[in-house]
Formats: sequence, C-alpha cells, structure tokens
Amino acid sequence: MDGPGRTDPQGVRAEGRGGRDSGTLVSSSMASPKKKLQGLVAATITPMTEHGEINFSVIGQYVDYLVKEQGVKNIFVNGTTGEGLSLSISERRRVAEEWVTKGRNKLDQVVIHVGALSLKESQELAQHAAEIGADGIAVIAPFFLKPWNKVRAEEVLDGIQEKIPTFQGLKFSDTDLLDFGQCVDQNRQRQFAFLFGVDEQLLSALVMGATGAVGSTYNYLGKKTNQMLEAFERKDFSSALNHQFCIQRFINFVVKLGFGVSQTKAIMTLVSGIPMGPPRLPLQKASREFTDNAEAKLRSLDFLSLNDLKDGNLEACS
Repeated sequence: MDGPGRTDPQGVRAEGRGGRDSGTLVSSSMASPKKKLQGLVAATITPMTEHGEINFSVIGQYVDYLVKEQGVKNIFVNGTTGEGLSLSISERRRVAEEWVTKGRNKLDQVVIHVGALSLKESQELAQHAAEIGADGIAVIAPFFLKPWNKVRAEEVLDGIQEKIPTFQGLKFSDTDLLDFGQCVDQNRQRQFAFLFGVDEQLLSALVMGATGAVGSTYNYLGKKTNQMLEAFERKDFSSALNHQFCIQRFINFVVKLGFGVSQTKAIMTLVSGIPMGPPRLPLQKASREFTDNAEAKLRSLDFLSLNDLKDGNLEACS
C-alpha cells in the first residue's frame, strides 16, 4: 500500500456478515513499499452540498483536521463511509485525485477503494489509482452477482501472493475472531497488514494480532483510539480497556438510535466543524433529534471540548 509509481497496485479486502463487508483486500502500488500500513486508517466521508453534489472545497481542511486534531495520517477513500458505490466512476476518480493531491506530504498512506459491481470498472479504477500516485488500493468483491458459497478470509489468503504479487494485507470487518485469528496465525512469516474494521471491538483484535484498523469513527474519535493503541503498546492493558469501554459507550449509544452513513456525516460535522453535508439519495439526512442526542453524549464523555460543556454531567472516561 505504499508509494506511487507502478501501474499494478497491490491490494485486497474482505467483507462479512450483518451488512458489513467481512474483508477487503489491500494492495500496494510499489514492489518495495516505503512504509507498512499500520495504526489507524480513517474511512473518509465524501463531503457534499445540500443538493448532493461533491464538495471538493473542504477536503484540504479535512486532511489538516485528521492529522492535527485526531492524529490520523492514513485514509481509506471511496469505501462505504465515503458512499463510494453511490458515486459515478468519474466522481470516484475526482474524489481520489483530490485526496491524493491534498494529502501529499501530509498523509502517510492514501488507499483508494476500487471495488465495484463491474470487474471492468474496478480494473479501470485500480489503474487510475496507480496513475495518480495513490499508495495502494482496496477491493471488495462484487456483492450482488456473486457465487453462493461464503468464503472465509483465511481461505482467501491461502496462496494469494502467487496470484497477486503486490498483495499487502486484509481489512477484516467481521466479528468472527476465529477467522481473523487464523488469518494472523497462518501468515506469521508474511509481512501482511491485518487491519480490523469493527471499531468497537478493536482491542480484541489487537490481542489477536491486528496491526491496525480501518473505520469511520477514527474521523472523530481518532485521538481517543490512538490513546488506546498507545496503552496497548506499553502493555497497560487496564488503561487500554478503559479507553475501549469509553469508545463503546458512545458507539453503543448511537447504534441504539440508528447509526449509519447519514449519522456519521452529522457527527463529523458536529465534531470537526467541517460541513459534510447530507448523504446522497436514497439515504436520508440524519434527524435533528439524533444530532442533539449524539452531541449530548459526546459532551458527557468529554469527546468535545470541556470549554463547550453546558452542564456538569461528565462521565468518568479516561
């Protein structure tokens, strides 16, 4: 997933049950990656105007916010959170170009998701990602016209480098830690990136050998999640668990309210101050009630500035 140059980006991703993709294959655009993809990877939102057109003007500000405020320097563009499959192919190209351009010399890794229902379109998007200097690509297999059998990520990785020499790793977005654990255990000699995609269960995946994570909440909870990663690295497992529980309190709260792309855009606008706009139809804009409730919960957990607190109802979350 590292470095511009060649036209054969190495990438794959796998995806899973419950509406989530269990895996996405990730690949690098260079034979000798400059840096292994690890740590947090923000699944970026695609900012839009009130009329559903892409708002390219705020992407530069978005990059600076991720780096300076959340400590996140890797991004995953045009995935589910970015409404990639609701964008036209030309829009996906333009979005990818803007992130690569604005992220140059600021971001460590820009990974472009190129999965599509048409394999031909996916190939074209992969070629384009290499041409513009993306650090890597990620690919989810076609999910409408597809074979009937379920394939485990463990099986996908078996012999994959013989078929995809530039293969770099897996984004695993299922909750099946047996499958994930076997992916890690059976590939210990390979320098694969094992990126976990279930934000609220990341600590469990770290114990199993995850090298990083891709998720939507890292757009606005990146700082808190980085604190968890740092605690885990120094083997302060009690602190790491406290951070994970704190993150879970918020995610559990919003999931009960109904949490998806629309709500993610509303939360990101609230936390960052950067207008993300509404989602593209047929998704509907998050309700005002949701936004108000999410804001109150963010404040109570101290995920928004203490200076903005309107009351003293602050939960113990450290």
